[in-house]
Amino acid sequence: MKKVLLGLLLMVGVTISAFAQSSGSRGTVTGTVLDEGDKSPVIQATVQLLSVKDSSMVVGNVTNLDGHFSLSVRPGKYLLKVSYIGYTPFFKQVALTRNNPRLNVGKVELASDAIMLAEAVVVAEAPEVTAVADTLVYNSSAYRVPEGSALEELVKKLPGAEVDENGKITINGKEIKKIMIDGKEFFADDPNIAMKNLPVNIIDKVRAYDKQSDLARVTGIDDGEEETVLDLSVKPGMNKGWFGNADVAAGTEDRYSGKVMLNRFIGENQFTVIGSMNNVNDNGYPGGGGGFRWGGQNGLTSIKMGGFNFSTQSEKLETGGSVNYNYKDADIISKQASETFVSSATSSFKNAWNANRNKTTSLTADFRIEWKPDTMTTVIFRPRLTYGKNDNRSATNSFTFSQDPEHTTDEILNAADNLSSLIPEENIVNTIARNSLQKGDNFNVGGSAMINRRLGKAGRNITFRGSYNYTNSSSEQFSVSETDYYQKTEEERLEILNRYISTPTLNYNYSARFTYSEPIFKGGFLQFSYNFQYKRSKSDNSTFTMPNDWEIAQGYGGDNVGVLDEKNSKSAQYTYYNHQADVSLRWIREKMSLNAGVSFQPQKSKLSYKKDQLDTVAVRNVFNFTPTFDFRYKFSKTSQLRINYRGRSSQPSMTDLLPIEDTTDPLNIRRGNPGLKPAFTNSFMAFYNTFDTEKQRGIMTHFRFENVLNSISNRSTYDPQTGGTVTMPENINGNWNLFGILGSNTALRNKKYTINTFTMARYNNIVSYMSDAQAENVSDKNKTRQLSLSERLRGTYRNDWWEFSLNGSLAYTHSRNSFKEENNMDTYQFSYGASTNVRLPWNMSIATDVSQNSRRGYADASMNRDELIWNAQLSQDFLKGNAATVSIQFYDILRNQSNISRVISAAMRSDTEYNAIYSYCMVHFIYRLNLFGGKGAGPRMGGPGRGPGFGTGPGHGPRRF
Repeated sequence: MKKVLLGLLLMVGVTISAFAQSSGSRGTVTGTVLDEGDKSPVIQATVQLLSVKDSSMVVGNVTNLDGHFSLSVRPGKYLLKVSYIGYTPFFKQVALTRNNPRLNVGKVELASDAIMLAEAVVVAEAPEVTAVADTLVYNSSAYRVPEGSALEELVKKLPGAEVDENGKITINGKEIKKIMIDGKEFFADDPNIAMKNLPVNIIDKVRAYDKQSDLARVTGIDDGEEETVLDLSVKPGMNKGWFGNADVAAGTEDRYSGKVMLNRFIGENQFTVIGSMNNVNDNGYPGGGGGFRWGGQNGLTSIKMGGFNFSTQSEKLETGGSVNYNYKDADIISKQASETFVSSATSSFKNAWNANRNKTTSLTADFRIEWKPDTMTTVIFRPRLTYGKNDNRSATNSFTFSQDPEHTTDEILNAADNLSSLIPEENIVNTIARNSLQKGDNFNVGGSAMINRRLGKAGRNITFRGSYNYTNSSSEQFSVSETDYYQKTEEERLEILNRYISTPTLNYNYSARFTYSEPIFKGGFLQFSYNFQYKRSKSDNSTFTMPNDWEIAQGYGGDNVGVLDEKNSKSAQYTYYNHQADVSLRWIREKMSLNAGVSFQPQKSKLSYKKDQLDTVAVRNVFNFTPTFDFRYKFSKTSQLRINYRGRSSQPSMTDLLPIEDTTDPLNIRRGNPGLKPAFTNSFMAFYNTFDTEKQRGIMTHFRFENVLNSISNRSTYDPQTGGTVTMPENINGNWNLFGILGSNTALRNKKYTINTFTMARYNNIVSYMSDAQAENVSDKNKTRQLSLSERLRGTYRNDWWEFSLNGSLAYTHSRNSFKEENNMDTYQFSYGASTNVRLPWNMSIATDVSQNSRRGYADASMNRDELIWNAQLSQDFLKGNAATVSIQFYDILRNQSNISRVISAAMRSDTEYNAIYSYCMVHFIYRLNLFGGKGAGPRMGGPGRGPGFGTGPGHGPRRF
C-alpha cells in the first residue's frame, strides 16, 4: 500500500509540474466581490474581461460562495466588468504583462442601483429575513432573546427553523450540518458547540445556504455534494481585538451552569477558546420562538466540555482547525406503553420501565490547510483524529401482553410479583428482568487531500483527491436476564440467560479520485471524473454463556468461567471495491445555471464469514446508476427558482444476504435473505423564494417528493406463546412521501409591526410486512397513510424599549392503518401565547412569556391534556459600559410541563415518558469582555431590550403513565 500511495503522489507531482510548464504563457486576474453595504460575498456575480477596442468579451466567469473569482487570459490590456442584478455594474481597466502575468484586484464592492438605494432610505427597521439568490439572510437585531442567550435561542426564533430535543437543527426542512463564522468553519462538523456557547450579542447576521464541497468551490463545477450550513457574521468592529463572555449560574433543584468564551478576531484571523459545564440537560437558555413543542430533553444530563478553534489566512495560505473535549453523564428513566401490529387481527402490547446511566468521553481534533502556491494551483489537506469511550449501565423490566392491559406502567410494576392478580394470566405473554453493562472505546484517524490545477483557459481544471480512514474499536457487553414465559409449560417457563460478548473491530477505507473539467462553449463546461474506493473491515464476535449464579459485578474471569456459544459467535472480514465514473454538463448564464450528469458505479463486495458450522465466502458484483439534474433561475437579486432531481441506488448489507440465523436474543431472532434486491430512491425538489426590499415582505416555498423502489422492510413472524419475533429483510414497494412548506414574513406600518407565518404539509405512505406464527407463509402488507398539516403564526410589535409578540400554532395529524381501524387517529396539537420584554430605566429589563399547549383526539384520555407554561426573567446591567448582568430566571413556574412523546409507524405505536426537571429557578452572573483597540470593556453588545423566548427547559419528575 505504501508503494501505491507513493506512486500516486509521484504521478500527481509530475502532472502538476507538466501543467505548470504548459500554462506559463497565460496570466490570471483574481479578486473578491462584496456587497458595499454589509460586506457580504456576492455569489454568482458575473465577472468579465472585455476588449479595450470593441468591448467584446474575451473571457468570463462567476464568483463562488466566498465571492472569489479567477480569470485566465493572455497578457494585455482589458476592461474588467463585474455585474449582478440589483447592483450598479463595476468597471476597471487592468493590464497584464509577461513580466507581471498575475493581478489581484482585491475587493470589488458593488453598490446597490438607484432603485435599491431608494428602498434602503425608506426602511427604518432591519428586516427579519431577506433572500439573496439561494441564501436566506436573517438579521439578528430583528429578534430579541433573553439577556445572555446562546445562538440556539436565536435560531429557534428564525422563520422556518426547528431545533428538536436532541439539538438537531433544520431550516425549511433541511438539516444543518455545520456552523461557520464569517465564512470560516467553526468547530468542524459539530454545530451544537456553537449553538450552546456562542452568545447572541456578538452576531450581526445569520445566513443559511447550501455550501458546496471543496471540489465544487475550487473548480466551479457543481458535484452535488452540498451541505446546508449556517454562516454567522459578527458585528462590525468586533474583528479588531479581544471579546468574550463569562456566565455562571446556580439554581434550585441543585441546578448549576457555567460557561466561558474568549475570542480574538483580527482581520481574517480568528481564535476561540470555549469551556462549559452544566446539569440543565445542556439546554442553554430556555427558548421557544413562538413554536409548539411537547416535552423536552430526555433524562437528567450533566456535561463538561472545552475546546479551541482557530482560523488564519494570508495571501497564499489558509489554516484552521479545532480541538474539542466532551464528557457527558446521562441518567435516563423511562416508562413506555406500546402496541405492535402483528396482523390484521392480532396486536402485541408491551409496558416497560428502563433505567439507564450512560457516560461518554470524546476527544476530537480537526484541521484544515488550504495552500495556493500560485493563482493556478490549490492544495487542501484535512486531517482528523477522534478518540472516545463509553460506559453504559441499564436495568429493564418489561411486560408483554396479548390484549391491551388497560393499566398504567406504574400499576403493572407495583403488581409485578403477583401480576396475575391484576391481569388475567391468559393475557400475559412474558415478563423480562434484565441488567446489562456495556463498555467500549473507539479510535479513528483519517484525512483527505485535494490538489487542483487550473489549465489556462477559464473552467479547465484537473483535480486529484485522496482520502484515508482507519478505525479501531472494541466493545464488551455483560448481561443478566430472566424471562418468564407465562404460556409455556412449567418446565419451560423460566429462562435465565447470562452472557458476555466481546467485539473488537478494525476498519480501513482508502479512496482516490481524478477529475477533469473542460469548457466546451460559452458558459458551458463538461466534467469527467473517476473515483476508486477500497474498504476493508474485520470483526470478531465472541459470545460466552455464563453460569446462572454469575453476576455482572464479577466481570469476566476467562474461559474457565463462561462457555463459548459457538452458535452465536461469529467472525467476518469484508472487502469492498467501488469504481465510479461520472460525466456532467454545467451551463452557466447570467440568470440561470443548469447541471446535469450521470454516475456509473460497478462494485464488488467480498465477505468471508464464519458462524457455527457455516464457513463461507460470498461475492457480490453490482452495477449502480445515479442520474442528477439541477436547474437554477434568478429572476432578480432577491428572487430565485431551483429544481433538483437525484436518483441513487443502495445495496443490502452482505450479512442480510447470507442464509444464516442470529439467535443472540431469543426474543428477536434475525434471518438473512439471499434474494434481496438493491433499493433505488428517486428524490425531486423545487424551491422558490422572493423578497420585496421596500415592503420588507418575503415568500419562500419548498416542495419535495421521494419514493423508494424495492425498499427493504423487515418481515416479522410473531410467536404468541413467547412474544418473540423472527425477522427477515424483504423487498417491498409502495413507500413514498410528499413534503411542502410555505413561509412568509412581512412588515407593517413603519416597519415596527411584523407578521411571520409558516405552513407545512407532509404526506407519508408507509408499507411494511407482518405475519404471525399461525400463518407463517402468509404475509400481510400493512399500510399506514399519514397526513400532517401544521401552521405557525407570530405577530410582533417592537420599538426601542418594548417588544410584544403574539404567537400560535396548530398541528393536525390524520393517520389511517390498514390492519386495525381502531388505530386510526385524527389528532390535534395546538398552542397559543404571548411574550413581552420591557427595557426599563436604570438598565433593567423584565421579560416573560406564557403559552397554552393542548392535545386532542388521542384514544388514551391521559394524552388529551392542556399545559399552561409560564416563564419569566428579570435582568439588571451594571458596571462601566454595562459590562455585567445579573439575571434571575424562572422556568415552568406553574409546574405543568410533561415529557411524553408519541411515535407512530406502519408497524407500531408507542408512548414514552422520561424523567426530567422542568420547574426551577436560576440566578446568573454574566460578564462581557470587550477589548477593541485597548479601550477596555465597551458597551453592552446587542442594543437595548433583549426579549424573551422561553419554551422548554429541563422538566420535573415523571407523571402517571
